[in-house]
Amino acid sequence: MRLFSFFERLVDPYPPAPPVVPPRGFLPFVMHYSRPMLPLLVVIAVLTAMVSVVEIAFFDFMGSLVDWLGATDRESMWDQHGHRLLLMAALVVLGHPLLVFTHSLLLHQGLFGNYPMRIRWLAHRHLLGQSLGFFQDEFAGRVGAKVMQSALAIRETVIKLLDVFVYVAVYFIGTAVLVGRADGWMVLPLLGWLAGYITILAVFVPRLQRIGAAQADARAEMTGRIVDSYTNIQTVKLFAHSRREEAYARDAMQGFMDTVHRQMRMVTWLNLCLHSLNGLLLGGIGALAIFAWQAGSTSLGAVAVAIALVLRIRGMSEWILWEVAGLFENIGTVQDGMNTLTQPPAVVDVPGAPALAVSRGGIRFEAVKFHYGERVQVFDGLDLHIQPGEKVGIVGRSGAGKSTLVNLLLRFYDVNGGRILIDGQDIATVSQESLRQAIGMVTQDTSLLHRSIRDNIAYGRPDADQAAVERAARQAHADAFIPDLVDAKGRRGHDAHVGERGVKLSGGQRQRIAIARVLLKDAPILVLDEATSALDSEVEAAIQEQLYTLMEGKTVIAIAHRLSTIAVLDRLVVMDGGRIVESGSHEELLRANGLYAALWRRQSGGFLGVDPEAPPAQAQDSVQAGPAVP
Repeated sequence: MRLFSFFERLVDPYPPAPPVVPPRGFLPFVMHYSRPMLPLLVVIAVLTAMVSVVEIAFFDFMGSLVDWLGATDRESMWDQHGHRLLLMAALVVLGHPLLVFTHSLLLHQGLFGNYPMRIRWLAHRHLLGQSLGFFQDEFAGRVGAKVMQSALAIRETVIKLLDVFVYVAVYFIGTAVLVGRADGWMVLPLLGWLAGYITILAVFVPRLQRIGAAQADARAEMTGRIVDSYTNIQTVKLFAHSRREEAYARDAMQGFMDTVHRQMRMVTWLNLCLHSLNGLLLGGIGALAIFAWQAGSTSLGAVAVAIALVLRIRGMSEWILWEVAGLFENIGTVQDGMNTLTQPPAVVDVPGAPALAVSRGGIRFEAVKFHYGERVQVFDGLDLHIQPGEKVGIVGRSGAGKSTLVNLLLRFYDVNGGRILIDGQDIATVSQESLRQAIGMVTQDTSLLHRSIRDNIAYGRPDADQAAVERAARQAHADAFIPDLVDAKGRRGHDAHVGERGVKLSGGQRQRIAIARVLLKDAPILVLDEATSALDSEVEAAIQEQLYTLMEGKTVIAIAHRLSTIAVLDRLVVMDGGRIVESGSHEELLRANGLYAALWRRQSGGFLGVDPEAPPAQAQDSVQAGPAVP
């Protein structure tokens, strides 16, 4: 175990250094992840060559043994050749196994697990630094599949390349030397076979590579669609669309099967060409060896060695071809993964970015310009000043830019013009982590981590003790249901796991856990985006008191369609079409009889939706804008 542990620690699979964006070229991309493994890979290649040389020596010795047996008397055999027999026996029994064991330790203990895990670790950390928009444009399952596939494909590409190169070089050169030593003419079939073999590789491998790349993309698409259905299983069940999801997945599965069929057709032709070529090699070497023996120019042992080596090459040729085919299939997988893993983050910290220091909590949007992509313009010179400790409600119809305002404050996206300041510090110049640590946010669409209740609440402050976690749960009125929770493994209460995205909890329960998380975080700036929309009136009234307590001494930005929940705030900012059209207290805005007053009158049951007087096309645009129109 100590021996295994020593080799298992040769490569650190979790390097602490911050990840960097991988280069885009194939070789630079592979080297980016493989550079720390190069010393081990070189040693493994040397050991592979040594094992191959020993195996070639076995064949040479067997040829000599055949000659000895034919030319030496039984009584004098041991006297004449005993020392050579003992030497070869030691090599067979001790030397060769020791080389193979050392090679296996380096390969299986040193590299096999650590190599891809190191790639996954670095790729995962790089992707965690991607902007929110990156993940909105990709299936989560597809991204995860590419991380897993690319890590294994890089390992297989490098190791197969070394194996194939070493084996081809050592075995072919060794065979040519031994066969040529027996009779120079027997080298000609080997050279002809090599030319044919290279031709087969040149014809089939690029095609298999292209199919492999298409197959990797189709596999990722198939996995992404399947995982998407599982992730949103509640929606699938709610709308009774199981068959539609079946068809959606089957379409991707059929796309994958199309690449499999293309691949297998190519494989059938490849097998035919390879076996035909190997048959010609065996026939050619066999015929020349027999003629040479009849002519007396070579010994019986040399003929046996030549035939045995050809049979070995014949068997190896299939292995090498499939290794090369697998190599290029892996290359296709790596190239497919490169498209995702080499994308630089859209939002990055400036070099040496300091931590944000929040002393008062004043927020200022100065001439902010922002658009999603090239078409969807949201802000064009927005100005908004929020005083330290001020509680501001953001009001507006769907598509007015309310949630985009919050996303820019959290720096999920960078502004296209202007700047955003907190206590006079441009948020683009401070570290993203310190910025988001200073802001507590409760969103309307709450998703929880598939972990325990305790882990989800403590996510707001990981160093909090159990007493603090339970206190936050009580303040959010989550203690009413937490003791009764039991998961599939029998874990209860705060230890119970909530399922993917918190699907085991109701919307109101998830919302209370999210509120408890922010209560525990206790950040100086608080953002509430429909924070109580999923709660019933009784629970909302109880939690509202805690939220008002939480707001004391903090700068607050609150978004709500239910205007009654924010009417008591210090100031209401009314937005329309990415502009601030009104600002003032609830009473002042009602007296102004502008857009806010119209929205207040139009509410039904206290909720605010799309303007019912808007033309159908305008209402439809606000729905289709996706993440661009919050």
